[in-house]
Amino acid sequence: MRSSIGISLALMALVFPMTSIAQERGPAKPPPPLLREIVQGMPKGEKQEVRVIVATLKPGEKTPFHTHRFPVTAYVLEGTFTLELEGRAPVTAKAGQAIVEPPRVKMTGYNRGSVPMRVVIFYVSDPDAPFLDPAHQ
Repeated sequence: MRSSIGISLALMALVFPMTSIAQERGPAKPPPPLLREIVQGMPKGEKQEVRVIVATLKPGEKTPFHTHRFPVTAYVLEGTFTLELEGRAPVTAKAGQAIVEPPRVKMTGYNRGSVPMRVVIFYVSDPDAPFLDPAHQ
């Protein structure tokens, strides 16, 4: 019986310090932002629609030449995304990076790499607004 009490006390001595260590950690803190950018042109109505889209471009594919009515945020999951904006230098984002596509700027996106490119797109708009508007070059 003494040995079972001794074992119990030894186990309690091991468990109690672990519990206090776990409690000292506190709540998880959010990581620093992946992208932080001030944008203009967000919808101002009483309601907004949030859309999250996953798109894939095969090597050599591109999006249509277009504009967006509101800012679009793109996070690259795989591959490399090249965004060509009219009147601006091209922007390239690799896997793990994010970019903002500004509203009312003509653009097209490319996969100039040799592997498929996957991107998550976050878009906040007026309800039922089209995601993009085709543009003429």
